[in-house]
Amino acid sequence: MKKYRISLVVFVVAAGLVFLLNQGTLEAQEEVEKVEEKTSSEEPKLIKKKKKSLMFHLDPFIVNLAKSGGNRFLKVTVSLEMSSPDVSFELKKNIKKITDSVLLLLSTKVFKDVYSVQGKFTLKSEITTRVNQFLTKGVVKGAYFTEFIIQ
Repeated sequence: MKKYRISLVVFVVAAGLVFLLNQGTLEAQEEVEKVEEKTSSEEPKLIKKKKKSLMFHLDPFIVNLAKSGGNRFLKVTVSLEMSSPDVSFELKKNIKKITDSVLLLLSTKVFKDVYSVQGKFTLKSEITTRVNQFLTKGVVKGAYFTEFIIQ
């Protein structure tokens, strides 16, 4: 019974020490972060830039593939990487034109054009080029597929 009590006391003391050491480490990390924020006035600006999303998400596109007789369709969801957050306003302003242009592009593709990996990379490049035609302030650096389904 004495061994059990001693073991229990040792366990409780060890658990308490671990808790206190972790608490001290967390407090030390918080102090370091506060000191870093105070010493550099440029850091908060960089953090704010990182928090702003440079991705513009387009609604999904669903089109019949060319020369398939209506038997094959393509569903694609695209996100556009913007060069700056200001491009978002211009994309929203021209969203109808961009959607139309991308739909026309997708509907000209045949199964062989979009099935291969190389075909997907070519399509991403073509989408980027088409979208950039409507922009005057900034550019879209790239297009990324978040969904790509061929049926």
